[in-house]
Amino acid sequence: MSEKLGIYIHIPFCRSKCPYCDFFTFRADKCETENYVNVLCDKIKFWGKKVDKTVDTIYLGGGTPSILSAETCGRIIDTVKNSFNVENNAEITIEVNPFSGRSFDFGEVYKHGVNRVSVGVQTVNTEEFKKLGRIHSLEDVKNTIEQIKSSGINNFSLDLMLGIPDQTLDTLKQTLNFFVESGAKHISSYMLKIEENTVFYKRKDKYNFPDDELTADMYLYTVAFLEQNGFNQYEISNFAKSGFESRHNLKYWMLDDYLGIGPAAHSMMDGKRFFYSRSMEDFKNGKITDDGNAGDVFEYIMLRLRLAEGVDIDELNKAFGQKIAESFINAAKLYLGSGYMINADRKYRLTPKGFLISNSIIADISNRI
Repeated sequence: MSEKLGIYIHIPFCRSKCPYCDFFTFRADKCETENYVNVLCDKIKFWGKKVDKTVDTIYLGGGTPSILSAETCGRIIDTVKNSFNVENNAEITIEVNPFSGRSFDFGEVYKHGVNRVSVGVQTVNTEEFKKLGRIHSLEDVKNTIEQIKSSGINNFSLDLMLGIPDQTLDTLKQTLNFFVESGAKHISSYMLKIEENTVFYKRKDKYNFPDDELTADMYLYTVAFLEQNGFNQYEISNFAKSGFESRHNLKYWMLDDYLGIGPAAHSMMDGKRFFYSRSMEDFKNGKITDDGNAGDVFEYIMLRLRLAEGVDIDELNKAFGQKIAESFINAAKLYLGSGYMINADRKYRLTPKGFLISNSIIADISNRI
């Protein structure tokens, strides 16, 4: 049972829906956003009375938190601080879109404790911006980064997408060069997944998506390029300068406690999972759905194999017993020596090549334990 808690705050508003996005987001007018923030702050106060844990990370995500004013974001953060015991050195992150980020007052949220910004860039290629339905320009990206730097916040992360329609290795290289030169401390690199109920899914035959082989080449190139430029890969999709790993996101993979507040927000506390549904009405009414127990051996293995440090056999043995540990070792043998997995100091880790087919490897190992 962890005494430390991460808090995720969902801001479900966007100016427009990107064709690849399946998150719970929508457009809203000023009155709707104000009403939501009032309800949100009430829910934060409710949980503050219910949960007795020290908060060491706060994450405002979405959606587009920067669609709100900096003062409103500051109010939300202050509500968390007034409702929970928040560590002085807590990591406090806010997600921003470069379109709204260019005029966002980062100095204001810095006063309220924000010390990390995650910017949804995806690419710096104009044609790829259009394909992704992004409404910002490269100038917006540059302006947002400059605004962050001048505010006093020196830790920012940039999102990168692989597998964009008509994306090539050359356009990817342009984006990676820009990212590295920007001064970012963290880069998240996601392979585009075509989700149901998205425009990309409904019109997938009309787009020229890179094939699996090219997307794999892009991923492996990204891993190698970022490593050469001082970014350590610590998770399948995440790279950071030393000491700048996302403390909040690590909670998800390490099975540490986190509380999600907002529609569609998920939580895991004291070994139990629960969530708010994708409904504003249910959120307002405080309706919470139980999602079962967390942390069985299969979930443990799945989450640890997402991390670059992998599965520590001694920890696995301690948590689940010698029989499970031995079964894991036997199941993993198939992938050792094949370029997919390595065993160093009794830690079984996927290689970048292994990360590409991690779902298959994890499923196979789980089935044989």
